[in-house]
Amino acid sequence: MIADALAALADPTRRQVFELVAERPSPVGQVADRLPVSRPAVSQHLRVLRQAGLVQEERIGTRHVYRLDTAGLEILRAYFESFWERSLAAFKGAVEQVNRPEPSDPPTAEEAP
Repeated sequence: MIADALAALADPTRRQVFELVAERPSPVGQVADRLPVSRPAVSQHLRVLRQAGLVQEERIGTRHVYRLDTAGLEILRAYFESFWERSLAAFKGAVEQVNRPEPSDPPTAEEAP
């Protein structure tokens, strides 16, 4: 799922299609009207996004309306969040390492009891 979603979003035109559908659920024609690509090309991009689990298709009368698939987006969000959590943990470890007191040197003859 993650690999499919990332591959789907790697294409700049497909990413634009995804972003337009993210703004509001839309039929193919409305998405195509906002891009410099043909309606069949938009349909193909939406098919790839649907297969990747990023958009859902709903038939309303004779129109196919596309909207974001929140389940697919949640999987993608969790994937990226895991990197964020690892980065924060690494940052915390680095800060703790810097703030850790250094072992003290043995006392000198003057300091010894």
